[in-house]
Amino acid sequence: MYDIILSFITAFALTYLAIPSIINIAKKKNLVDVPGDRTSHDEITPSLGGIAIFAGMIFSIVMWTPFKVFGDLQYILGGFIIIFLVGAKDDILPMSPSRKMLGQLLATFILVCAADIRLTSFYGIFGVYDIPLVWSIIITIFTILVVINAFNLIDGINGLSGGVGSLIALVLGTWFFLVDSMGLATISFSLVGAVVAFLRYNVTPAKIFMGDTGSLLLGLVCAILIIQFIEMHRIIPVNKYYFKAAPAAAIGIMILPLFDTFRVFMIRAIRRRSPFSPDRNHIHHLLIDTGLTHMQATFVLLAVNLLFIAMVMKFQFLGNMNLLILVLGSATGLTAVLYYISKRKKA
Repeated sequence: MYDIILSFITAFALTYLAIPSIINIAKKKNLVDVPGDRTSHDEITPSLGGIAIFAGMIFSIVMWTPFKVFGDLQYILGGFIIIFLVGAKDDILPMSPSRKMLGQLLATFILVCAADIRLTSFYGIFGVYDIPLVWSIIITIFTILVVINAFNLIDGINGLSGGVGSLIALVLGTWFFLVDSMGLATISFSLVGAVVAFLRYNVTPAKIFMGDTGSLLLGLVCAILIIQFIEMHRIIPVNKYYFKAAPAAAIGIMILPLFDTFRVFMIRAIRRRSPFSPDRNHIHHLLIDTGLTHMQATFVLLAVNLLFIAMVMKFQFLGNMNLLILVLGSATGLTAVLYYISKRKKA
């Protein structure tokens, strides 16, 4: 218990103290994000907040994680470092999408093949239970890449990506603590501590953005946590902390980044555009178009994500397919209402 608390405090303190220096250096070296047609901010703002998040989280993990009971931690840290290097390079000197993807693939391969972080069962979804090894590797790599880029894509307004990521990590970290998985709980609370400290400087008017360094790292950590959350249901006893529909619950816990990414990719595909081409069709853009401020839109989306977390906890007895239909149907309905309201506001 004390290690969990100390991991949060350590990550928070280091990140909180590091950010002012990073802001100062970024301004002097002109490492800033300049407002443009697709941006939602009006001021030139430093974009290296992810460096402080990484430093605070990594130091806290190394300091407080019980290595004796978490033998694969070295590979997880290796994946974190690769993602950090990719994000930092892109924030300082933008990289091509293909090179960024190669870096993400390398980090993902380390996690899947060395740390053995894999999805091994669909728990009966579409009638599938155990997944063959090759397909397990392919599906897990795809899942991690989707989650990484989902957090990168929702990082469009102040506090959103960090707020959603810390909410997800807090929920999963609490669950890992309750089922006595202290290594994953420490990683979770280290991330929460670092991101909460960053959010102090990211609320409107934002003094710094997390940049790709932060959003890619946030996505990678949440991908690891959600996969391990699903997989641990194969080994833990059936008790009050056991989710009867773990995969569907996982999607509900991460509904905002996953659903928004799927929705935007579908729209771009219908319009015959690259799925990675930028636009203003994200859910947070729709909320801004209704007249909400950055922080109002962020709080609305955090509340909605929290509502979905409560939903999957309450209705897990429905089973994976029924709960999945409920989650995706609710998300589609809410988005349709928002789309209608935003169109009327713009008319």
